[in-house]
Amino acid sequence: MKQEEVNLCQIQEWYPKFKSVSIKTLIHELPESFVEYLLDDHGPFLLPASVVNEDALPNRICNPEEEEDYQVSEGSGDEAEQPPSPPSFPELELKIKESIESLGGAVFPKLNWSAPKDSAWISTTGTLRCTSFSEIALLLRSSDSLIHDLCHAYDSCSDKSLSRPPNFYLALRKWYPSLRPEMEFRCFVRDRLLVGISQREVTGFYPALLEKKSALEVVIREFFKDKVSQTFQLENYTFDVYVTMDDRVKLVDFNPWGAFTLPLLFMWEELEQNCAEEGHGVEFRIVESQSAVRPGLKTAVPYDYLATGPGSGWDQFLRNADQELERQTRSPEAGG
Repeated sequence: MKQEEVNLCQIQEWYPKFKSVSIKTLIHELPESFVEYLLDDHGPFLLPASVVNEDALPNRICNPEEEEDYQVSEGSGDEAEQPPSPPSFPELELKIKESIESLGGAVFPKLNWSAPKDSAWISTTGTLRCTSFSEIALLLRSSDSLIHDLCHAYDSCSDKSLSRPPNFYLALRKWYPSLRPEMEFRCFVRDRLLVGISQREVTGFYPALLEKKSALEVVIREFFKDKVSQTFQLENYTFDVYVTMDDRVKLVDFNPWGAFTLPLLFMWEELEQNCAEEGHGVEFRIVESQSAVRPGLKTAVPYDYLATGPGSGWDQFLRNADQELERQTRSPEAGG
């Protein structure tokens, strides 16, 4: 994989060309001071001071056990250690406030490549829904997975010459409360041919997908042919789509082929083999029973940092799951 492939999958690179078929998004270049704030892991967890005074979040996420470290002793005067002041990014906050309002009052954030999915638990809703600058800062500052974007985006590149991109961007995407997780799919493109489609949310079984599978494959393949294949520059990549209730396809994201991109219901070796087999066509995989549900793979490190090769823990776990599914399918109770 080359650096160019990684760069072209940044949202600020691809979104302008695909905005008509994607989720409405507004993108802001981040000042370096805010990037440094996201990377700072020293001292107390401080949220930026709000200049609009509309946020209900406290300025600090406190740890009572550490509180005494920042107490000022009576009579100690200037010699006492003063608690650090929260950082402030007034220009960025005002721009983000305007964007949130123009996008209907709620957004979900992501950086150049990744969204802070691993920190959704810390929000009041347990989701990535944000209505203020402080909520966005809280999600970004709490996320371990965003360290990939900030520090390790090029680690898998054969021509690596950078440790990070020259600029970081914050993409604010319109929040749709009615989105159904089972209708998002990852598509795999090799040599400009669509070779695989996988259910994106592999941690759940959705019976309705069994009935709609054929129709979904048709609309996704048509979308790739009409909207993506002749426009996106790379030969090898993946892209995520969402299919609406009236069968319209919306582009969600692009990711490089391999490296830190999760293959979901495939293995990368399978996809490579599919490409090598002439006339193989598109393979569409969904979770077809409750016993085929996969474990959550929203890890806090890039996929290529995980031990997933032959003999690894993940490899053995997934093989055991596949064997158990095959056993249950062939059992008398299953009618096999």
